[in-house]
Amino acid sequence: MSRNETKFTVHFWGVRGSIPCPGQNTVRYGGNTPCVEMRAGGERLIFDGGTGLHVLGQSLMRQMPTTAHIFFTHSHWDHMQGFPFFTPGFVKGNHFDIYGAIAPDGSTVEQRLNDQMLHPNFPVPLQIMQADLDFHHVIPGHSIQINDIVVETAPLNHPGEAVGYRVNWRGGAAVYVTDTEHFPDRLDENVLWLARDADVLIYDSTYTDEEYYSPKSPKIGWGHSTWQEAVKVAQAANVKTLVIFHHDPAHDDDFLDNVGMQAAEKFPGAVMAKEGMKLEVAVSHVAAQNLTASHVGQFSA
Repeated sequence: MSRNETKFTVHFWGVRGSIPCPGQNTVRYGGNTPCVEMRAGGERLIFDGGTGLHVLGQSLMRQMPTTAHIFFTHSHWDHMQGFPFFTPGFVKGNHFDIYGAIAPDGSTVEQRLNDQMLHPNFPVPLQIMQADLDFHHVIPGHSIQINDIVVETAPLNHPGEAVGYRVNWRGGAAVYVTDTEHFPDRLDENVLWLARDADVLIYDSTYTDEEYYSPKSPKIGWGHSTWQEAVKVAQAANVKTLVIFHHDPAHDDDFLDNVGMQAAEKFPGAVMAKEGMKLEVAVSHVAAQNLTASHVGQFSA
């Protein structure tokens, strides 16, 4: 990628939650687990390493050598299971900066990526990867500077903890908020802060309100939100485009079509995340990023 790249784009490689679900009933939206790529200022930022990361990796094999910044929200299986199959990671000459918060048990993102590739779970260890891998600790609430891109972070409400990210570049902002569960009595202040006046908000909308509050099988405490709560956040935070994301594996294409229609009725800027979808964020071609030094966090990459 060129350093003088003038566009800020968001690409969706995996949009499903919990478990991959390929099949004839998930063709239109896709069955791969989370992976979202953002390109800005000549940099490639990748959010989460679900099975969509494998698909992205195959695309990157045509662009060697390659570099990228990979951000993990957390280490639940559906957000990491694509990393051992990320082909560019095995190629010498490629370089990847990898970011993640320290888990409640004290483990780093490097330790957790390493552990999932140990016997008997996987045939080869992390150390077999020939690309340069540089690991960074994310401190939720602190920001990360990558040239003139500022990535803001905040903790999310999820079992085992998770991190939300906001990418700011030349006046444009795209926000990645998954996995998170809304509060029953208020909107999450951390989510609202990340989403403020965003051009694009990608939000965990795994369930409908009916499923979440179902008297027979409630999803309260499972760590995910609903599309109805996504609309509330988007309205309160003055978001331009809301992306309904992290689709439940039980939701087929027809079900998601219906969710999309209902969400668009409530919030005209709502769209459904689909594999292969690309969004462009409007930016200024003259204004540099303008965040105060106090907002920029503990390290630069």
